Amino acid sequence: MASINFLYRSTKEKAYLNLRLLYRHNSKDYVFGAKTKVEVSKIYWSIQHKKKSKDIEVTNLQTEIKNELNKIENHVLKAFNSVNPENITKDWLTSQIDYYYNPPTKDKEIPKDLINYIDYYINYRKNETTKSTLKKIKVVKQLLIRFQAYRKATILIKDINDNFKNEFVNYCKGELYAQNTIQRAFIFIKTFCKHARFLGIETHQQLDGLRVDRQKVAKIYLTPKDLVKIENISKDKLTNSLENTKDWLIISVYTGQRISDFMRFTKEQIRVEDGKHLIEFTQQKTGKNMTVPLHPKVLEVLNKRNGSFPYKISDQKYNDFIKEVCKLAEINEPTTGSKMVETEIGSKVFRKQSGTYKKYELVTSHIGRRSFATNFYGKIPTSLLINITGHSTESMFLNYIGKSNKDLALEITKYF
Repeated sequence: MASINFLYRSTKEKAYLNLRLLYRHNSKDYVFGAKTKVEVSKIYWSIQHKKKSKDIEVTNLQTEIKNELNKIENHVLKAFNSVNPENITKDWLTSQIDYYYNPPTKDKEIPKDLINYIDYYINYRKNETTKSTLKKIKVVKQLLIRFQAYRKATILIKDINDNFKNEFVNYCKGELYAQNTIQRAFIFIKTFCKHARFLGIETHQQLDGLRVDRQKVAKIYLTPKDLVKIENISKDKLTNSLENTKDWLIISVYTGQRISDFMRFTKEQIRVEDGKHLIEFTQQKTGKNMTVPLHPKVLEVLNKRNGSFPYKISDQKYNDFIKEVCKLAEINEPTTGSKMVETEIGSKVFRKQSGTYKKYELVTSHIGRRSFATNFYGKIPTSLLINITGHSTESMFLNYIGKSNKDLALEITKYF
């Protein structure tokens, strides 16, 4: 009898899993290996894959990867059972993996149900979709899978109408999802349906008019006074990890970049021109080539570290540690916002919950970018700020920092 297991056989931080086929024939043991197209991180495979997680995104990823590995395993074992074991070679196994990913082409019908169409959409736009967008799409897909199981009826694209919207919103609220999470998910649903319509699939006449309102939320950022408090934290209160995190926080606050970008900064990306230090990189989310000047506060951090950036840590650790840093800085004024809260003790299900909390509890990895944009607005021309943050338009930038028409009117009065 044959068995299959999967191995991470790379020194890289992210790699494709290897499949290993093991069986015994005529009192002799055989082992053959081949590479799959299931890509995971070393951290995920060694720590998260088999461990229960409170993080819904990790849980969804576990489900997705386990389902895919089960499909590959079933495919290979079915093929194994249909041939003489003496004919099996490494090339045979490699061809079976290739067959799994590239079966004989047939003119497949475009799916008319929403969940299967999402997979079709991902494949159709695989060369245009960023990793971050793909991750969001897969989260929405998992939500729809749970919703479809709850309603006990297939979600057809042609049935996405006002009744469906109300049913979906009510389900999400019953599951304690935040209003803006529901709104973002519904935007994706409409995107899938409009794409299907483009390819000739029937959609409901109400589709274009459907919308879920967005809830106005407070824009949490670190004020200049907060930043002084952070810089002045007594060193004897900081562990090496918290000191490292504090330095990353200062870097993010004065470069205005996402964690997916600033956590990849290296000293090799820095160049000096006319005595000014610039860092050049490509934004992971947008693909834009960026050149950002390094603020003196960033240079202070680099000089303290002999020209190098702090050591890299995971997004999750960074999110946890910056709360500790801000707590030590006594950034604890009551602030309205939302944070992840367990729905019931021991449920391991977390949802965003609005309320009034100590400010440090609301700090996340994104706060550096928003603090940069907010603190320098009005001091640096908006056109130059947009060049650093990478926002496509001024209206997007102003919405990002929460500026209303009234705020803009008051800004204009400074020039009268």
